[in-house]
Amino acid sequence: MYVLEKAPAKINLSLDVLYKRPDRYHEIEMVMTTIDLADRIEITPLFENRIVIESENRFVPNDERNLAYGAAKLLKETFSIKQGVKIKIEKHIPVAAGLAGGSSDAAATLRGLNRLWSLGLKVNELANLGAQIGSDVSFCVYNSTALAQGKGEIITELPAPPACWVVLAKPIMGVSTQTVYENLNIDRVNHPDTKGMINALKTANYEKMCDYLGNALESVTLSMHPQVQQIKDQMESSGADAVLMSGSGPTVFSLVKQESRAYRIYNSLRGFCNEVYVVRTLGYHQSLD
Repeated sequence: MYVLEKAPAKINLSLDVLYKRPDRYHEIEMVMTTIDLADRIEITPLFENRIVIESENRFVPNDERNLAYGAAKLLKETFSIKQGVKIKIEKHIPVAAGLAGGSSDAAATLRGLNRLWSLGLKVNELANLGAQIGSDVSFCVYNSTALAQGKGEIITELPAPPACWVVLAKPIMGVSTQTVYENLNIDRVNHPDTKGMINALKTANYEKMCDYLGNALESVTLSMHPQVQQIKDQMESSGADAVLMSGSGPTVFSLVKQESRAYRIYNSLRGFCNEVYVVRTLGYHQSLD
């Protein structure tokens, strides 16, 4: 017996940093949605009481550094599970890209083990557990479109965005989220209009959604990595409706309505970076079995 789960990537439609909290974390407000670029998680029970991570991607750790490992360990310890598991991760989401690939793998592991071990946990219960693993895991458990507040653990579901094409481009380097936050000057943050983005989603207004795209971390990453700005400029000059960096970067995405224009942008980026994708928005709620 084995369990299969899809682990979709996310993009930030809006990311705001409000202030630094007493616990040294930052208070954030993020509107996120899922896209049709996903890892594939296969979970198989083991007779031995251990957790095994398998992946052909050399950048994916196979020990406790892997968030999927942490998800399995947390469920085993919380519910006194003595059975082991093998978690095979087929990577399609770029690593260290600002697309929550590791967090989505962890969330998919929580969902899959909930089924495999017949734990009967509801979505919000899994999301609360996910908050102990990483700031994006709670959102990824819901697998939809949502406002994330606090450290990312307070989730309010939102309507899926209007259907459109998403072109993603990731430069060859990775970006450390911790380093980006360390270089963020909270007094000079350019705050996006979170309420405007939420209203755009609630009214299914594609043009307004494009207008309200914003990321408070973008200027920090752009100052550290000029090639990210080059990708943004290339997307804009190739006819994107809107362009934004996702998360702490370095991946940049553009939104477009027409498929032909999406592939025009895709083709224009091939000289800038090797990892370029054309996908669709998802953003709808996927219920647990």
